[in-house]
Amino acid sequence: MSERVLMKGNEALAEAALRAGCRNFFGYPITPQTEVAAYMSKQLPKVGGVYMQAESEVSAINMVLGCGASGKRALTSSSSPGISLKTEGISYMAGSDVPAVIVNVQRGGPGLGGIQPSQSDYWQATRAPGHGDLHIIVLAPSTVQEMVDLMMGAFDIAEKYRMPAMILADGMLGQMMEPVEIPEAVDVSKIEKPWATNGHRNKRPHNIINSLYIEAQELESIVKARFERYEQIKANEQRAECFMTDDSEITIVAYGACARVAKNAVRAAREKGIKAGLIRPITLWPFPTDAVRNAAATTKTFISVEMSMGQMVDDVRLAVNGAVPVEFFGRTGGVIPTPNEVLAQIEKNAGGTK
Repeated sequence: MSERVLMKGNEALAEAALRAGCRNFFGYPITPQTEVAAYMSKQLPKVGGVYMQAESEVSAINMVLGCGASGKRALTSSSSPGISLKTEGISYMAGSDVPAVIVNVQRGGPGLGGIQPSQSDYWQATRAPGHGDLHIIVLAPSTVQEMVDLMMGAFDIAEKYRMPAMILADGMLGQMMEPVEIPEAVDVSKIEKPWATNGHRNKRPHNIINSLYIEAQELESIVKARFERYEQIKANEQRAECFMTDDSEITIVAYGACARVAKNAVRAAREKGIKAGLIRPITLWPFPTDAVRNAAATTKTFISVEMSMGQMVDDVRLAVNGAVPVEFFGRTGGVIPTPNEVLAQIEKNAGGTK
């Protein structure tokens, strides 16, 4: 049975991974995600799982690669600088078509930066999660409940398309507590993975997990085939919440914790007679281009609201394709924008303030 409990975001996410059939965690502590690892270290031994604190983030992601290649559900979590260290391994996973889930509870940067919430890893997650021609699936929760829900489905979508999936949260969501509905555990023991390197038992040819191709034409062919799969994902997996966008003339685009702030600002704007709306991307890759283009039919201005100096705004502009203006408002360095600040931007575009 499902159960309703009060949980911190990081711990709820970890419990969801357990319920989703994950029995293998490889990680390294870093603020503000350490509770994910701490929770797994306590709970995995109780269910016959494997918890391994690696000697570094580099080691951890390569352990995930090996475990995922065997067909097991494997998880790693980190925060911004730690994810930077994992990118080589993520590229190897993408190049080997190995599914697994990576959690990034973002903090401010660049460098060591700070430990406060941020969204400045958007470019890294959606543009350059590793070297080479690749994408990974990027899912962005905005509540603790959604931390649970997206984690429950992250392994499924990763295995469906044989690629890494990332939960891109932030320090605010990881540390806050909310009531959540934790679903029943799923049975993953009968899921067929004919590609896995889990022993052939003389019943099939050897499976080989590899990302090295010496012949240029062979690598080109494999990468092109992979990008055909990416196009299928773009067509089938875009997700977004549209809030009051049917007639919105000023549409905010915000994800994660920022979307919570923006939704309050939209409500306040509506009370003042301003036709504001919100598009909340749930998949950052694939970006919900269709939802943005549909809103452009009534919208006079888009405003991308982010906890960064402006990163997702590039994808909003690409989706709008010059049809209407796209503006940006953000705070950075760990500063969270307030509803009043976002409302002021809406009023400015509506002509309410100078």
